[in-house]
Amino acid sequence: MTTPDTLVRPHLLRDTRNVLTRELKPVLRDPFTMIFSLLQPLVFLGLFGPLLIGSSGEPPAETLAWFVPGVLVMIVLFGTGATGSNLQYEMMTGSHERTLVAPLARSSLLTGRALKEVAPIVIQALVIVAIAWTFGFAVNPLGLVIGLALLAVFGIGLGSLSYALAIASKEREWLFWGVQQMLIFPLLILSGMLLPLDAAPEWMRGVAAVNPVNWIVQAERALFAGDLADITVLWGWLAAVAVAAVGLIVGVRAIRRSS
Repeated sequence: MTTPDTLVRPHLLRDTRNVLTRELKPVLRDPFTMIFSLLQPLVFLGLFGPLLIGSSGEPPAETLAWFVPGVLVMIVLFGTGATGSNLQYEMMTGSHERTLVAPLARSSLLTGRALKEVAPIVIQALVIVAIAWTFGFAVNPLGLVIGLALLAVFGIGLGSLSYALAIASKEREWLFWGVQQMLIFPLLILSGMLLPLDAAPEWMRGVAAVNPVNWIVQAERALFAGDLADITVLWGWLAAVAVAAVGLIVGVRAIRRSS
């Protein structure tokens, strides 16, 4: 069976850039959608943060240094984990079918969409850091840059998996959201993102040890604190790269087989 890949052999980088540009245009035309998506992390920062500060007994700056990096990972987890719904909408309206017959490499349809996730991640993370800074949150500048890159890599992988799930579930929205929610919340709870896992049951700590989100959260905390050589940074990068590699491989295979 022939595909646009075999018919015209398009340039992958050029096609990826074109898809990326197409996907970014709605974000630029309607930036309020991206701003609106900040409501959930802002609620956690504004309501859950003070409770955590009050119960920890630590100075607010130290508590925020522990809590804010987790909120940033939460943005990626909920934001990119739900992006497949956009592709699902395109599939239901027929626009996805038109892109499949376009003279574009099938893989670029996935990689371009996945790279689009980087811009919202960086902008939203900077907004959260700026707001937390007014309440005493301090961050190492170089650690912030490396941390944002780490979040971007993780977001590309998670977004790719979300697109693959959308393709697999096709027009069954209930299936997409059911699987998405069933996976997202255990990953969140077992990452130590909102509450420490030190006092958790042994089985929970065991699961958290193999949870890639847990290592990314720990890496972000170390980076923001300026501990750039901490071993958790290495484990965080390994986890993010592994998620990105698996996500891109699964996503590209899914979109090549889609019809």
